[in-house]
Amino acid sequence: MEHFLQSIYDIFQNTFMIILIMEVIIGNLGNGFLALVNCMNWVKRKKISFLNQILTALAASRMCLLWLLLTCLLISSLYPDLTTAAGMIKVFSNLWIIVNHSSIWLSTCLGVFYFLKITNFSNSLFLYLKWRVKKTVSVTLLLSLIPLFFNILLVNLETNVCISEFQRNISYSFRSHYYTQCYRRVLRFHTIFLFVPFGVCMLSFLLLIFSLWEHYKKMQQRVQRYRDASTTAHIKALQIVTAFLLLYTIFILSLLLQLWKYELINQSLFISFCQVIYVAFPSFHSCVLILGDVKLRQACLSLCCGG
Repeated sequence: MEHFLQSIYDIFQNTFMIILIMEVIIGNLGNGFLALVNCMNWVKRKKISFLNQILTALAASRMCLLWLLLTCLLISSLYPDLTTAAGMIKVFSNLWIIVNHSSIWLSTCLGVFYFLKITNFSNSLFLYLKWRVKKTVSVTLLLSLIPLFFNILLVNLETNVCISEFQRNISYSFRSHYYTQCYRRVLRFHTIFLFVPFGVCMLSFLLLIFSLWEHYKKMQQRVQRYRDASTTAHIKALQIVTAFLLLYTIFILSLLLQLWKYELINQSLFISFCQVIYVAFPSFHSCVLILGDVKLRQACLSLCCGG
């Protein structure tokens, strides 16, 4: 019976690892394609739109995120003792915070950009932001450095406390001490700071729906039979933001699951499952962005068809 359970465990573990590797490959191909096409157009036309600047930076940050994860997995497999060192955990934790923050906030700014460009409200504050969309998004990115600073500060303070506690009692490995005593609080910090951009995206999503509904009512009054350009733009933006919110929600749920079932944090199968959920966000969102853009979709199809 024990041998059978171990076989089932190994099957699930290998399956999660295969899914994770496929997600990393898809994510690197999707984000690499996104960045490459925009950079080629930039070189060709000698200029790049603000939207493509956001998309290129987003793709680059997500590739960094995926490669960081892959590096961590390789180091933990080839040099397991190295990942148990206090300094290494601290370095990887800080790098993860920075690249994950960049990915999340660039995605959020993309949602804000679509919202301001497409929606139409008569509110004076909204009109002020809409007419200065580039400045609004740039300021949002700049302000996002504040939660990044506090996130790094709190996590490093927690890690330093953890290191001090470990140095007073070194009867077991630092990794064991970190994951039993400190990681839950670090995870809580990450989750709290993620709710800020999630709230911004949710607000943009709800206002997009409201704007579409208002526009639809106006079109009905004019007895317009066919979908106009504004309605199409609304629906396209809603599709992209909906996909982002869905993947973002799944990502946050993976963190909440780790907090809820924290006693399983040392189980490799549980960690692999959470990693699969986590990587789905930066990997598949790039595919959504490619499919949602006509030019990128055509470029992808021509590349796949060999010309």
